Amino acid sequence: MAADCHIHMVLDGADYKAALARHRPAADEAWVRRTLAGYRDAGFTFLRDGGDAPGACRLAARLAPAYGIDYRSPAFPIHKAGHYGGFIGRGFSDFAGYRALVDEARALGADFIKVMVAGLMDFRRFGVVTDTPLPAGEMRDMVAYAHDCGLAVMAHVNGAQAVKDALAAGVDSVEHGAYQDDEGLHQLAESGAVWVPTAVTIANLRGRGRYPEDQVARILERQLRSVAAAARYGARIAAGSDAGAWQVFHGRGGLEEAALLGGVLGPDGPAILADGLAEIRRRFRRA
Repeated sequence: MAADCHIHMVLDGADYKAALARHRPAADEAWVRRTLAGYRDAGFTFLRDGGDAPGACRLAARLAPAYGIDYRSPAFPIHKAGHYGGFIGRGFSDFAGYRALVDEARALGADFIKVMVAGLMDFRRFGVVTDTPLPAGEMRDMVAYAHDCGLAVMAHVNGAQAVKDALAAGVDSVEHGAYQDDEGLHQLAESGAVWVPTAVTIANLRGRGRYPEDQVARILERQLRSVAAAARYGARIAAGSDAGAWQVFHGRGGLEEAALLGGVLGPDGPAILADGLAEIRRRFRRA
């Protein structure tokens, strides 16, 4: 049975603006049901959503049991006002605002909290992340409050120092995690957090003409090399595709991500990914 540890039900892999509009003023139940049916027919039994403000993930979580799917949702991603995440999440300006959003997500039935602590990879320029990360102390306070509420933390984060700061703050999973350095990969292994590398979001850019091919190739090679190193160091790794991201389609994206990771993890890949999935399932549930 298949699993995808990072999807976005609200998105469609083609046009994020049109996809978000589809779910306004309310989540499109027909879309959600078709997508869940597609996952079921492809053999998926576990999905973890990265969240969305319109509520598609919350609707999917309610409907998923009828499709034989264990579906985990954060209700919505939480981002700092003025930083990456405004197109899909809910923003806060101060810590009181953050606490209020965590409390709201919890009241809506969130299984965990999703925080946006850094920007995206700039696919035009190797090594560049599009936004400055949140300060390390702020990350610590955010994670501590979520943990005090009995909720694990899924962290969208890229950049070597930002990942190290997020791990030091105690996040339960690192999503994307581009450009990690060797020190950070050792820290990842020692932390017990799960890394969800979403390599297919890079791989599926190849040949599309949207970004320079040489930059995409360098970014992908770096990410896969880091995955291989993380596995050697004993880090937990799980397959999550970021399905709904551009050219990462629901169902197929999860299978493509598992194949990419399996290609660099080798014979031990199935056991490594099964362990990562088990840890995701253990941590990312309401206390």
